[in-house]
Amino acid sequence: MTDRTPADALVAACGAAAKEAAGPLARAEPTAIDAALRGMADLLESAAGQVLAANEADMTAARQAGIGGALLDRLRLDQARVADMARQLRILAGTAHPPSSTPLGELPGGLRLIERRRPVGVIGANFEARPNVTLDIASQLVKSGNAGVLRTGSAAARSARALVDAVITPALTAAGLPAAAIQLVPGADRETAAALVRQPGLIPLVILRGSGEVTRTLGQEAARHGVRTLAHADGGGVLYVHAGADLAKAQEIVERSVDRLGVCNRLNLLLVDEAIYERALPELLATLEKAGIEPSLPPHDHPRGYEWALDSERAATVTVDRAAGPAAAAGIANDETSGLAAGIVTEDRAAAEEFLATYTGTGAFWNATTRLLDGFKLLQVPETGINIDRVPGPRGPVTFRDLYLRQYVVVPDGHGAG
Repeated sequence: MTDRTPADALVAACGAAAKEAAGPLARAEPTAIDAALRGMADLLESAAGQVLAANEADMTAARQAGIGGALLDRLRLDQARVADMARQLRILAGTAHPPSSTPLGELPGGLRLIERRRPVGVIGANFEARPNVTLDIASQLVKSGNAGVLRTGSAAARSARALVDAVITPALTAAGLPAAAIQLVPGADRETAAALVRQPGLIPLVILRGSGEVTRTLGQEAARHGVRTLAHADGGGVLYVHAGADLAKAQEIVERSVDRLGVCNRLNLLLVDEAIYERALPELLATLEKAGIEPSLPPHDHPRGYEWALDSERAATVTVDRAAGPAAAAGIANDETSGLAAGIVTEDRAAAEEFLATYTGTGAFWNATTRLLDGFKLLQVPETGINIDRVPGPRGPVTFRDLYLRQYVVVPDGHGAG
C-alpha cells in the first residue's frame, strides 16, 4: 500500500501480531481452547467490578454526549448481563468441537477423498457500542482456532479494553495459548474501521456489525481491497397477524417482541390481515401502548421497512400496516425489509405454510417471536453476528462452526491422513 495512514499502520501491527499467534492457536488441542473459555468465564466473574466500572465510564460519557434510549441500552452492562455472559462462555466451552476431517469416499486409482476444516487464520471484527459483542466474537474465534483483530467505536472503548485486558488475554495465557491471539485496536478513531478492511495479507476476512450505512460503506471498501466480509448491516423483525390468529397469542408475541428496542431482531413492522384489521387493531395498539411503543400508522411518511432500532430519537416505534394475506405479507417482508426475520401468527396451518413457503429471509417463524433469531437462543452458542447475505455460505447466526475453510485432501487408500 503506497499511501499508508497512521490508522493503517496501527491496524497492520495488530494484524501482524495476531497472524503470528494464529499458527499456534490453530494447532492447539481442543482441551486447551475450552480451558481458555472456562478461564474467561471465571475471570469475567472475578473481574466484574473492573469491567462494570469501565462500562459505567462509557455510560457516563455516552449520556454527556446525548446518547440515550435503545443505544444506551445496547451499551449497558450490569451484574445480570455479566452473569449471563459467563454462563454462555461455559456452555460454549462444553460444546463439542466439529471433526477436523471427514472421509467423503473413494476415488478411482486406489485413492481416498477427505474433507478437512481449516481455520481462516486471522479474522477481523468491527462493532459498535455493544461490550458483550467483544466477548461473543472473541470466544467464537478462539473456539474455531482463529486469531482476531477487534475494533469498536469510542462509545464502548473502555468496556472492550477492560474485557480484553482483564478477561480474554489472561485466560489465553493461563491455558497455554498465545496471548496475542485476540487483538483490540487501540483508540477509537473512525479511520481504524476503514483500515481494518484494507489488510488482505493480514486480515482476509472481517465481520462487520453496526448501523446499516456504516457497514455497507465498510463492505464496499473491503471489496476494493480484496477483503471478504460477513456483514450484519440491517435488521428489523416482521410479524403478520393472520385472520386465523388467536388474538391473545398475537398480543403476547407482540409484547415479547419489543422487550428490547436496540436489537436487530425486535419487532419493527406489524402487519395485520385486512379481514381483521379494524377488529384486531385496537387490541394490538393497546399492547404496544402498554409496552411504551408508539405505532406508526398509515399513511406513513417513511419507508415501510424503516428500521427503528437505528433511530435513537424514535426507537420506541413500530410500523403498523395492512396485508392482503399470507403471500402478500411475506412479499412485503421479502421486498421491503432487510430479510432478517419474519413471522406469522395463525391457527390455520395452510396459511402458515403459505407464508413460510413464500418468505425467503434468514429466519421464519410461526406463532413465535423473531427475537428468537439469535445464536444462543437458537443454537445454544453465542454468535459473531447474523448474516443475511443472499449468497451461499453461512447465513443466519454465525457461530464458531462457520468460521473455517473447507479443504479437499486426496490420499492413497490405506494411508492415514484423515
